[in-house]
Amino acid sequence: MSVNQPRRSFCPACERLIPWHQNVPVLSWLFLRGKCSGCGSPIATRYVIVELLTAALFASVTLKLGTSNFPLQAACWLLVSLLIVATFVDLEHLIIPDEVTWGGVMAGLVLSPLIPALHGAQSPLAGFVQSAFGAAGGYGLLWAVAEVGRIAFGTRTHDFDPPTSLVWTRSGDEAQMIVDGETLQWGELFVRGSEKVVMQVISGEVDGNLKSSGRAVWKFERLELEGSALDLNIVERVEFKISALTLPREVMGFGDVKFLAAIGAFLGWKSVLFTVLAASVCGATFGVLTLLLGKREWSARIPFGPFLALGALLWMMRGPELLQAYWQWTLHLAAQG
Repeated sequence: MSVNQPRRSFCPACERLIPWHQNVPVLSWLFLRGKCSGCGSPIATRYVIVELLTAALFASVTLKLGTSNFPLQAACWLLVSLLIVATFVDLEHLIIPDEVTWGGVMAGLVLSPLIPALHGAQSPLAGFVQSAFGAAGGYGLLWAVAEVGRIAFGTRTHDFDPPTSLVWTRSGDEAQMIVDGETLQWGELFVRGSEKVVMQVISGEVDGNLKSSGRAVWKFERLELEGSALDLNIVERVEFKISALTLPREVMGFGDVKFLAAIGAFLGWKSVLFTVLAASVCGATFGVLTLLLGKREWSARIPFGPFLALGALLWMMRGPELLQAYWQWTLHLAAQG
């Protein structure tokens, strides 16, 4: 959606433009009891959570930096806004938009020479160099992790005895595949766009036309079967009985790679290392808690982007202090051992 058209917020249900006096953050939501005044449709709690979180984090940045350097404060507010947007979009859609990632990289590179204090630098050139190293380091680090993960764990194969059902359906530009009762979103299987889904077909049909058995190779927009290729843009429904299925697997989405580059562009290369470490610890802790609570499915659907955002926030607020405390702790353990 454009940020310019329409000019004002509107109800997603009835598309009625919201007057200014019903668009006051937090207060309007409470006054309207979480419902649209026009059609009565619920206003998602997410809105008020984002408003409260934004206010709290903006206030925290101000308390941390003070009010003597407003450009630095405003640059950190911008980064906080990017982190919030990335977190909630990633939680809901399992993607981080390029407007946030590449946009964040560009913003960090432009602002760093204008506000060298972002990196504790004394000159515009030093600020830009720190930003460039941070962006390159952030991208390169997670890119290497993603590539190694793809090589080591690039596919996973499932065998079905007896054969199971597979239903692929398309609705507009979106598609999904249901295999043995599990729903897979088509776009999530093709992160790079060059992946393949391979299966052994026992029987089935495409848009009601019977197909013989054999090896089927799916690409993002094409199905190869019986020596011919079908354009998936004009196929509505595929139903197969399959005995084996091989799916592509990524250990990390490229949205996370670009997101860490944006964080590095704003905060420098030291923040990249801290952010990855903190995000990994927080993610692992969350995973263990879900296992202890018997809610393993929670961790299966939580992306890495929110943990990266949390790691970046920790660096902004207390990163150097936390590193110093950790270093002192390890020295103390070494002295005792």
